[in-house]
Amino acid sequence: MFSYKVLFIDVGKLKWEIKEYKIPPYLGPVDIGVKIHLEEIESWKYDVFSPQNILFLGTGPFAGSKIFGTHRLVAIFRSSESLGLHISEAGGIGYKFIGSGVNGFVILGKSNIPLFIFVEGEEEPKVKFEKINRENLEKIYEGYANYFGTYALTKWLLDIYYDFFIKNNARAVVVGPGAWQTRFGSLVSIDVNPHIKDLIIGSEDFAGRGGAGSILAQAHNVVGIIAGGKIKPKLPEVILNIKNFNEFFKKITGREFLKAVNMATTKYRLDPKIGVGGTFGSNYPHYKEWLPTFCYNSIYLKKEIRRKISDIILRNYWGPFKEETFIKTRSWKTCGEPCPVACKKIWKRKKVDYEPFQGVGPLIGIFDLKEVSKIVEIIDNAGLDAITTGHIVAFLLEAVSKGLITCEELGISSFPNLDPLILNPEKWRINGILAVEIIQNLLSKKTQILKDIAEKGLRKTIKILDQKFERRIEKVGISFKDIALYQPYGEDGYMTPNFYWTPGFFVPIFVSGKYWTEYGLIFTEPEEFVKLVYERAIKELAISNAGFCRFHRGWAENFLNKLYELFGIDEIEERVKEIYKKIALYNLKAGSIPRPLEGEKAIDILNTLAEELRVQRWAIKFSKSKRRAYQEWFDRFFVTYIYYVGLDFSSIK
Repeated sequence: MFSYKVLFIDVGKLKWEIKEYKIPPYLGPVDIGVKIHLEEIESWKYDVFSPQNILFLGTGPFAGSKIFGTHRLVAIFRSSESLGLHISEAGGIGYKFIGSGVNGFVILGKSNIPLFIFVEGEEEPKVKFEKINRENLEKIYEGYANYFGTYALTKWLLDIYYDFFIKNNARAVVVGPGAWQTRFGSLVSIDVNPHIKDLIIGSEDFAGRGGAGSILAQAHNVVGIIAGGKIKPKLPEVILNIKNFNEFFKKITGREFLKAVNMATTKYRLDPKIGVGGTFGSNYPHYKEWLPTFCYNSIYLKKEIRRKISDIILRNYWGPFKEETFIKTRSWKTCGEPCPVACKKIWKRKKVDYEPFQGVGPLIGIFDLKEVSKIVEIIDNAGLDAITTGHIVAFLLEAVSKGLITCEELGISSFPNLDPLILNPEKWRINGILAVEIIQNLLSKKTQILKDIAEKGLRKTIKILDQKFERRIEKVGISFKDIALYQPYGEDGYMTPNFYWTPGFFVPIFVSGKYWTEYGLIFTEPEEFVKLVYERAIKELAISNAGFCRFHRGWAENFLNKLYELFGIDEIEERVKEIYKKIALYNLKAGSIPRPLEGEKAIDILNTLAEELRVQRWAIKFSKSKRRAYQEWFDRFFVTYIYYVGLDFSSIK
């Protein structure tokens, strides 16, 4: 039996204690975090920015081992966006955090002024607190040692608390100005090399989905957690030695461990067929015309036009990335733990991933890597969730373009150009300038619309705008909700989808905005699709709960049972299903119940895909009555989904 140690830190009282949870019966950070939220704290009873909305941060039970990809830090919290329980992860952090002598951290209470938490592991874990006034914090965000925002703060921490970093091989998780100003702030962690007193650029990772950074900042007044130490976790001997683990792996699978990892992670490391790797490098040549562009309005374009836009992306956007990062250099990094995948692909000192570079790139008609890199850097410095930010920028640019909002109401300097048919990247370049202005104005809450989005979230603001500008809506013939993309929850909750043209990110499930769904390019009967979504969700949850990087899922999913057997646990699938059910129960208590899609474009994701994929039965249904067809699809999906989750449908209001 393995003891999972959780450090409960009350930042209001500046007190802490360690509680132990046994593995078994628990499997990892998600089910322990869910138990604390659902049963011990009952955080669903409180406002999302209440000090009772704890932020649980946990490593997996295999952290500290020699197994690649096992050092994710998993955040479990009530989301300031969906208003339900959410799970978000960042890579590599557990590799240093595990030395603190604890496996998980619970932040509760609220400090009277901004606070840093230091956790040090020597013989036993020790905690100390350092306060910083808001004015000094803002000055650091504005610039320190040629860095800005979250990067400046991490560099400042390294310089000021250098002895702590060098002694404990420590790493920091911090929030940026976006976490204080909006509901969609990220947790940001940039690995450091204390021996050269600098950041390891490219190692940075973000737990952005759901607003975990905003919860840490606004619910608890905590700026960052810095942890490390020399305590080694007590783990099964076979996973503490790579040679022994390779023999164990080979005995079970018949393959060498490293070869199995390299084969399963080809997309993220280097695909020899296309000469690139990573999410950015792989997605554009793979999906081509199926990736959404121009605020998702590409779903209405003929395939020939979409292919021309894809050609522009591959030539102007993807091509320079391949040239610089895979031909001229091999500038690759890991998230901070030793791993042969080195999935962090660096273009001129900027880590390039698909989601951030899509959201303020092709999604808004920008196909210049240099320009998009500048916008992503602003987002990362601010510590904002890149996916939500991309959706907000796209929504606002389209609202201006359609005449629903004026430039003055956003404080932007010009009118956007979102016409895909001109096929001229130079004429679309203005959108990049406006994206920078929107993000900067959003952070400063320059106008009332941006203030509402920052403080109330996207969906609630859309309701306000639909009421306020009824005459404009009547004149234009389209409402604000019709151009926005989100999965609704309860009255005001929402989650923006990942940037794919697939029904999997637009289905009524309890945890969305993640890859806990079927996201292939398919359209099926709702009952059949539920089965695919649920099966994928359970597998993804199992990987998250084990603290594994999902880029390793190709080999790890089928091997998890054998790994958990080392802890005396079998039949983990049924255990994981029970965790998923508890998340659903929590969200029902919190009022975060999945609702039907509200806007025309969101429904058209399904409608157009049925037509494109020639699913005639549904294409005909949608052509006769789009809303009625969607409602039928939703009802059949949701009833079946609730059955799979194991809930009583009559209890759902």
